[in-house]
Amino acid sequence: MYGTPHIVSDVMTHTVASVGRWASFKDMMGMMQDRRVSALPVLEGEGRVIGVVSEADLLPTEELRDSPEKGYALLRPAEVAKAGALTAGELMSSPAITVQANATLAEAARIMAHEKVKRLPVVDEAGLLQGVISRADLLKVFLRKDEDIAEEVRREIVAYLFPPPASSIHVDVHDGVATLTGRVRDTSLVPVAARLVRAVEGVVDVEFDLAHGKGPREAQGHSVRSSRAP
Repeated sequence: MYGTPHIVSDVMTHTVASVGRWASFKDMMGMMQDRRVSALPVLEGEGRVIGVVSEADLLPTEELRDSPEKGYALLRPAEVAKAGALTAGELMSSPAITVQANATLAEAARIMAHEKVKRLPVVDEAGLLQGVISRADLLKVFLRKDEDIAEEVRREIVAYLFPPPASSIHVDVHDGVATLTGRVRDTSLVPVAARLVRAVEGVVDVEFDLAHGKGPREAQGHSVRSSRAP
Protein backbone atom coordinates (compact mmCIF):
# COMPACT_ATOMS: atom_id res chain seq x y z
CA MET A 1 0.00 0.00 0.00
CA TYR A 2 2.83 2.40 0.78
CA GLY A 3 5.98 3.26 -1.14
CA THR A 4 8.58 0.67 -2.02
CA PRO A 5 11.62 0.95 0.29
CA HIS A 6 14.84 2.18 -1.22
CA ILE A 7 17.23 -0.56 -2.21
CA VAL A 8 21.01 -0.79 -2.24
CA SER A 9 21.32 0.12 -5.92
CA ASP A 10 19.61 3.46 -5.21
CA VAL A 11 22.45 4.76 -3.04
CA MET A 12 25.52 2.59 -3.72
CA THR A 13 28.74 3.90 -5.26
CA HIS A 14 29.11 2.42 -8.73
CA THR A 15 32.78 3.22 -9.31
CA VAL A 16 34.75 0.96 -6.99
CA ALA A 17 38.45 0.73 -6.22
CA SER A 18 39.37 -2.96 -6.36
CA VAL A 19 42.40 -5.21 -6.74
CA GLY A 20 43.27 -8.64 -8.07
CA ARG A 21 44.52 -11.59 -6.07
CA TRP A 22 48.18 -10.78 -6.82
CA ALA A 23 48.12 -7.10 -5.93
CA SER A 24 51.10 -6.19 -3.73
CA PHE A 25 50.98 -4.76 -0.22
CA LYS A 26 52.43 -1.47 -1.46
CA ASP A 27 49.91 -1.20 -4.29
CA MET A 28 47.01 -1.77 -1.91
CA MET A 29 48.28 0.81 0.58
CA GLY A 30 48.72 3.33 -2.22
CA MET A 31 45.26 2.72 -3.65
CA MET A 32 43.57 3.08 -0.26
CA GLN A 33 45.36 6.36 0.30
CA ASP A 34 44.70 7.73 -3.19
CA ARG A 35 41.04 6.72 -3.29
CA ARG A 36 40.44 7.49 0.39
CA VAL A 37 38.82 4.14 1.14
CA SER A 38 39.29 1.76 4.05
CA ALA A 39 38.78 -1.51 2.17
CA LEU A 40 39.24 -3.01 -1.29
CA PRO A 41 37.26 -5.87 -2.87
CA VAL A 42 39.53 -8.57 -4.29
CA LEU A 43 38.38 -9.76 -7.71
CA GLU A 44 38.99 -12.81 -9.83
CA GLY A 45 38.07 -13.67 -13.42
CA GLU A 46 35.46 -11.36 -14.90
CA GLY A 47 34.96 -9.50 -11.65
CA ARG A 48 33.82 -12.08 -9.11
CA VAL A 49 34.39 -10.93 -5.54
CA ILE A 50 36.50 -13.49 -3.70
CA GLY A 51 37.47 -11.46 -0.65
CA VAL A 52 38.07 -8.05 0.87
CA VAL A 53 41.29 -6.44 2.09
CA SER A 54 40.73 -3.79 4.75
CA GLU A 55 43.00 -1.52 6.73
CA ALA A 56 42.66 -4.02 9.59
CA ASP A 57 44.17 -6.71 7.36
CA LEU A 58 47.17 -4.52 6.57
CA LEU A 59 47.87 -3.29 10.09
CA PRO A 60 49.71 -6.41 11.39
CA THR A 61 52.46 -5.91 8.82
CA GLU A 62 52.77 -2.24 9.75
CA GLU A 63 52.89 -3.07 13.46
CA LEU A 64 55.85 -5.38 12.91
CA ARG A 65 57.82 -2.94 10.77
CA ASP A 66 59.68 -1.15 13.61
CA SER A 67 59.63 -3.71 16.44
CA PRO A 68 59.10 -7.28 15.23
CA GLU A 69 59.58 -9.03 18.58
CA LYS A 70 57.24 -6.73 20.49
CA GLY A 71 54.77 -6.74 17.64
CA TYR A 72 54.38 -10.52 17.53
CA ALA A 73 53.59 -10.58 21.24
CA LEU A 74 50.69 -8.19 20.70
CA LEU A 75 49.13 -9.93 17.71
CA ARG A 76 46.52 -12.67 17.71
CA PRO A 77 47.38 -15.95 15.90
CA ALA A 78 45.30 -14.99 12.86
CA GLU A 79 47.08 -11.63 12.68
CA VAL A 80 50.51 -13.27 12.96
CA ALA A 81 49.66 -15.38 9.91
CA LYS A 82 48.88 -12.23 7.93
CA ALA A 83 51.88 -10.28 9.20
CA GLY A 84 54.20 -11.84 6.62
CA ALA A 85 51.71 -11.80 3.77
CA LEU A 86 52.55 -9.75 0.70
CA THR A 87 49.61 -10.08 -1.69
CA ALA A 88 45.88 -9.41 -1.63
CA GLY A 89 45.15 -13.12 -1.89
CA GLU A 90 47.16 -13.77 1.27
CA LEU A 91 45.84 -10.80 3.21
CA MET A 92 42.17 -10.77 2.25
CA SER A 93 39.29 -11.82 4.46
CA SER A 94 37.45 -14.55 2.60
CA PRO A 95 34.74 -15.37 1.76
CA ALA A 96 33.72 -11.75 1.27
CA ILE A 97 30.70 -10.39 3.13
CA THR A 98 28.55 -8.95 0.35
CA VAL A 99 25.05 -7.72 -0.38
CA GLN A 100 22.98 -7.84 -3.56
CA ALA A 101 21.90 -4.68 -5.36
CA ASN A 102 18.18 -5.41 -4.86
CA ALA A 103 18.46 -5.78 -1.07
CA THR A 104 16.73 -3.12 1.01
CA LEU A 105 18.76 -0.58 2.92
CA ALA A 106 17.50 -2.12 6.16
CA GLU A 107 18.91 -5.50 5.09
CA ALA A 108 22.28 -3.92 4.26
CA ALA A 109 22.32 -2.13 7.62
CA ARG A 110 21.63 -5.38 9.48
CA ILE A 111 24.47 -7.15 7.67
CA MET A 112 26.89 -4.33 8.50
CA ALA A 113 25.85 -4.33 12.15
CA HIS A 114 25.99 -8.12 12.51
CA GLU A 115 29.33 -8.49 10.72
CA LYS A 116 30.78 -5.29 12.22
CA VAL A 117 31.93 -3.87 8.89
CA LYS A 118 31.75 -0.32 7.54
CA ARG A 119 31.08 -1.12 3.89
CA LEU A 120 29.88 -3.98 1.71
CA PRO A 121 30.72 -4.95 -1.88
CA VAL A 122 27.52 -5.06 -3.92
CA VAL A 123 27.26 -8.09 -6.19
CA ASP A 124 24.83 -9.60 -8.69
CA GLU A 125 23.49 -13.15 -8.56
CA ALA A 126 26.71 -14.47 -10.09
CA GLY A 127 28.84 -12.75 -7.46
CA LEU A 128 30.20 -10.13 -9.89
CA LEU A 129 31.02 -6.72 -8.43
CA GLN A 130 28.40 -4.05 -9.11
CA GLY A 131 29.38 -1.36 -6.61
CA VAL A 132 29.94 -0.74 -2.93
CA ILE A 133 27.70 0.58 -0.16
CA SER A 134 28.97 2.26 3.00
CA ARG A 135 27.42 3.42 6.26
CA ALA A 136 27.38 6.94 4.85
CA ASP A 137 25.39 5.73 1.84
CA LEU A 138 22.73 4.29 4.15
CA LEU A 139 22.16 7.75 5.60
CA LYS A 140 21.52 9.36 2.21
CA VAL A 141 17.79 8.69 2.48
CA PHE A 142 17.64 11.19 5.33
CA LEU A 143 18.74 13.91 2.91
CA ARG A 144 15.46 13.68 0.99
CA LYS A 145 13.63 16.98 0.54
CA ASP A 146 10.87 17.53 3.08
CA GLU A 147 8.29 18.13 0.35
CA ASP A 148 9.20 14.82 -1.35
CA ILE A 149 8.64 13.02 1.93
CA ALA A 150 5.35 14.84 2.51
CA GLU A 151 4.11 13.95 -0.97
CA GLU A 152 4.89 10.27 -0.40
CA VAL A 153 3.01 10.31 2.93
CA ARG A 154 -0.01 11.97 1.28
CA ARG A 155 -0.05 9.70 -1.76
CA GLU A 156 0.90 6.35 -0.27
CA ILE A 157 -0.58 6.48 3.25
CA VAL A 158 -3.12 9.24 3.87
CA ALA A 159 -4.97 8.72 0.59
CA TYR A 160 -5.56 5.05 1.48
CA LEU A 161 -6.22 5.21 5.21
CA PHE A 162 -8.07 8.52 5.42
CA PRO A 163 -9.73 9.26 2.06
CA PRO A 164 -11.87 12.40 1.74
CA PRO A 165 -14.53 13.52 2.35
CA ALA A 166 -14.86 11.43 5.54
CA SER A 167 -11.44 12.64 6.66
CA SER A 168 -9.39 15.73 5.96
CA ILE A 169 -5.69 15.66 6.80
CA HIS A 170 -2.88 18.11 6.13
CA VAL A 171 0.65 16.70 5.94
CA ASP A 172 3.66 18.86 6.72
CA VAL A 173 7.30 17.77 6.98
CA HIS A 174 10.04 19.92 8.47
CA ASP A 175 13.62 18.64 8.91
CA GLY A 176 12.31 15.10 8.53
CA VAL A 177 9.61 15.46 11.18
CA ALA A 178 6.20 14.60 9.70
CA THR A 179 3.14 16.25 11.25
CA LEU A 180 -0.42 15.21 10.36
CA THR A 181 -3.20 17.59 11.36
CA GLY A 182 -6.94 17.69 10.67
CA ARG A 183 -9.89 15.43 11.31
CA VAL A 184 -10.43 11.71 10.84
CA ARG A 185 -13.56 9.60 10.98
CA ASP A 186 -11.89 6.41 12.19
CA THR A 187 -9.33 7.17 14.90
CA SER A 188 -8.53 3.47 15.30
CA LEU A 189 -6.39 3.78 12.14
CA VAL A 190 -4.11 6.43 13.65
CA PRO A 191 -1.68 3.91 15.23
CA VAL A 192 -1.49 2.12 11.85
CA ALA A 193 -0.73 5.43 10.14
CA ALA A 194 1.96 6.15 12.73
CA ARG A 195 3.78 2.91 11.93
CA LEU A 196 3.56 3.48 8.18
CA VAL A 197 4.72 7.09 8.33
CA ARG A 198 7.71 6.13 10.49
CA ALA A 199 8.61 3.55 7.83
CA VAL A 200 8.85 6.19 5.10
CA GLU A 201 12.51 6.69 4.33
CA GLY A 202 13.71 10.10 5.40
CA VAL A 203 11.23 10.42 8.27
CA VAL A 204 12.97 10.87 11.60
CA ASP A 205 9.89 11.57 13.72
CA VAL A 206 6.09 11.70 13.40
CA GLU A 207 3.44 13.70 15.23
CA PHE A 208 -0.36 13.78 15.05
CA ASP A 209 -2.81 16.55 15.93
CA LEU A 210 -6.11 15.02 14.84
CA ALA A 211 -9.72 15.54 15.82
CA HIS A 212 -12.60 13.09 15.43
CA GLY A 213 -14.49 13.78 12.22
CA LYS A 214 -17.93 13.71 13.87
CA GLY A 215 -17.29 16.69 16.11
CA PRO A 216 -14.78 19.07 17.63
CA ARG A 217 -13.65 16.61 20.30
CA GLU A 218 -9.95 15.82 19.83
CA ALA A 219 -9.10 12.17 19.46
CA GLN A 220 -7.60 11.03 22.77
CA GLY A 221 -4.67 8.66 23.05
CA HIS A 222 -3.43 9.21 19.51
CA SER A 223 -0.74 11.84 19.95
CA VAL A 224 2.37 10.15 18.60
CA ARG A 225 5.99 11.22 18.90
CA SER A 226 8.76 8.69 18.48
CA SER A 227 12.11 8.56 16.80
CA ARG A 228 12.62 6.30 13.83
CA ALA A 229 15.59 4.00 14.19
CA PRO A 230 18.10 4.17 11.29
